[in-house]
Amino acid sequence: MNDAAPAEPAFALSGSRGFAGWLAETGASLAITTYQTGKLLLLGTENDGAICAFDRAFPRPMGLAVRPDGRGFALVTQYQIQIFDDRLAPDARDASAFDAVYAPHVAWVTGAIDAHDVGFDAAGRPVFITTLYSCIAAVSDRHNFRPLWRPPFVSDLVAEDRCHLNGLAMAEGRPRYVTAVSRTDGKDGWRAQRSDGGVVIDVETSEIVAAGLAMPHSPRLYQGRLWVLNSGAGEFGHVDLATGRFEGVAFCPGYARGLSFVGPYAIVGLSQPRKDDAFSGLPIDAALAARGIEALCGIAIIDLRRGEMVEWLRIRGEIRELYDIAVLPGVRQPSVIGFKTDEVKRTVSIEAMRDAGR
Repeated sequence: MNDAAPAEPAFALSGSRGFAGWLAETGASLAITTYQTGKLLLLGTENDGAICAFDRAFPRPMGLAVRPDGRGFALVTQYQIQIFDDRLAPDARDASAFDAVYAPHVAWVTGAIDAHDVGFDAAGRPVFITTLYSCIAAVSDRHNFRPLWRPPFVSDLVAEDRCHLNGLAMAEGRPRYVTAVSRTDGKDGWRAQRSDGGVVIDVETSEIVAAGLAMPHSPRLYQGRLWVLNSGAGEFGHVDLATGRFEGVAFCPGYARGLSFVGPYAIVGLSQPRKDDAFSGLPIDAALAARGIEALCGIAIIDLRRGEMVEWLRIRGEIRELYDIAVLPGVRQPSVIGFKTDEVKRTVSIEAMRDAGR
């Protein structure tokens, strides 16, 4: 007889009363990365409206970017950029089963270059931030990466993480804005300027469009505005490009990192700050203390019309930090195939044969 207690689940989800209904109404699902536990987490809704979660393990998953057609996504991992495509044929969809099965399709080996945010260029190939080398890069078919741009204050392309370049906003298939923790030009120089050294940079002009931020992340262009997470202060807001001011819209009860949008809502990832030199002593500590609350790990749904957090999801257990969030449009119950089971060997997709003129 085995009297051993059942294993505790790796993580547990609990949300506001309306979170599941809100997600179901969007007709979409969410993809979330947590490098801290090495998981890609997909959140959708069951037929009865309950939240369903599907996860797979990957080494240090970071940035996410959904293909323009919505049928696949790019995933940054520890030393690769991987592309996943939905392999479920439209006529194979069943209301009682998954309505998207994302399978790995192609990958580029980048090496351990601390890649962060990722996007798709006009040709449908990944471009991304390599934080270690302080630049925007493109995948290369002959090398680990091809540098595209670096901040004007960074003098050399070296593996020193000089300014902690991290976030990338794309526009019409081109890198448009980036975030960095500082304007420093020495190895790990950003660590001394975490509280107020953060900047947002216009890639086309190399000009700084906002400064004085606390570890900013996740710049995104949406509805004609440049949105940014002022992570070290727990703030979600946008940059007034005419004045260079960061306009806070809502307070986030956690270290904000990972940003996406659907309709009139922003979806913000929240993390519990680590107790180390990189995360201690930030403005968010005082902001949380003033409200008498602790940082949570999860998701905040912010209504852009009201500037308020209207729904939330909390993640408990081994997951304490998130990195990125992406919306999977038109998908309610997604799944993903990883590399640790035989599924990846058996999942075969065949392109239609073209008529050879016979």
